[in-house]
Amino acid sequence: MTENREVTENYEVVVVGGGAAGLSAALILGRARRHTLVVDAGEPRNAPAAHMQGYLSRDGMSPADFLAVGREEIARYGVELVRDRAVDVRQGFAVDLAGGRTVHARRLVIATGLRDELPQVAGLAERFGRDVLHCPYCHGWEVRDQAFGVLATTPMSVHQALIVSQWSKDVTFFLHTVAEEELSDDDLRRLAAAGVKVVPGEVSEVIAEDDRLTGIRLADGATHEREVLFVAPRAVPRTDLLQRLGAELHETPFGAYPVVDQTGLTTVPGVWAAGNAMGFAEQVVNAAAGGYRAGATINGELLMTDLDAAVRV
Repeated sequence: MTENREVTENYEVVVVGGGAAGLSAALILGRARRHTLVVDAGEPRNAPAAHMQGYLSRDGMSPADFLAVGREEIARYGVELVRDRAVDVRQGFAVDLAGGRTVHARRLVIATGLRDELPQVAGLAERFGRDVLHCPYCHGWEVRDQAFGVLATTPMSVHQALIVSQWSKDVTFFLHTVAEEELSDDDLRRLAAAGVKVVPGEVSEVIAEDDRLTGIRLADGATHEREVLFVAPRAVPRTDLLQRLGAELHETPFGAYPVVDQTGLTTVPGVWAAGNAMGFAEQVVNAAAGGYRAGATINGELLMTDLDAAVRV
């Protein structure tokens, strides 16, 4: 916790996180003439990817260009964006920034996302987002019909191997840290039916030549020629601020996320979560929609709160 600092600026809404969810919420709030601040630490989850796919009208756009356009759009409506990190938040919504400012908000949107913790395999992290991938819906079309590998880290990795077989009929499932006996009979039957080859043994290295993935090396020295490797990173939600506010979290197979209603409202009145801050599977298009819902809901809630206060006076 940071020491109590004097509040220097007051906003109606502070949005913590400048990705698709945060910018979308800020856009709606700005258009609703709400005095809004976006605090952006500049750590988008999809930064390693050269392009984003599956977002209608934005398919193939680079994540950096997408965010740049979003920042320009919110600026048109008077929304302030600061490149900084929110390091603490206190009841009453005083938000301490790493740069020394402390700002106050009537309402908060937490859109801090998550970080991907990759399996510890030599050469893997260097190629993440290029030919080491995690989402077939994001990248499957671009690598279709190539030689796929899938790195198993839990028995749930079977599902990933089955899904990616829609984009290639040459799929090898490397069991890595999963023992073959951990797979059910149904798993093995489905993998066989999908034409997926199962290879036991731990993976030691991702091989690359001429800046492209060419193979997978096992701990016993055996190598398998592959062009693409799908992995399942461990999701680490950035929920520190929500925890400090006392928001209720619920455990999922992909980490602990806040309990929210359909608009993203957490169990802390006045605090919304959006994007990957509220769930592992929120793609860019979903995150933007979630930010929109949160922003519109907050505007309406502030309006009614102020009108009710005026009536009581």
